[in-house]
Amino acid sequence: MANPAVAAGIAMLIVAMLTRLALLSLADLSFVLPMTAVGYVVAALFGRVFLHEDVTPQRWAGTLLIFVGVALVGSTAQKTTGGAIEFE
Repeated sequence: MANPAVAAGIAMLIVAMLTRLALLSLADLSFVLPMTAVGYVVAALFGRVFLHEDVTPQRWAGTLLIFVGVALVGSTAQKTTGGAIEFE
């Protein structure tokens, strides 16, 4: 844990979790989770461009399916429930 890269990774995971929790307070889980799957598309693109990884056609096809799914979910309403639940 004393390694700066490990500490930075932990900090990024905490920020990602807090961001996801904030998103869940604004929209339904069935909307948020597919929208956050766009990270897999970005990871494949960054791996190819910056790390010069060999991405096979099958992986590009899978990435395209994820992208299409995110686009379909993104075209729907964010809230499908009637109203927010209030706690006292």
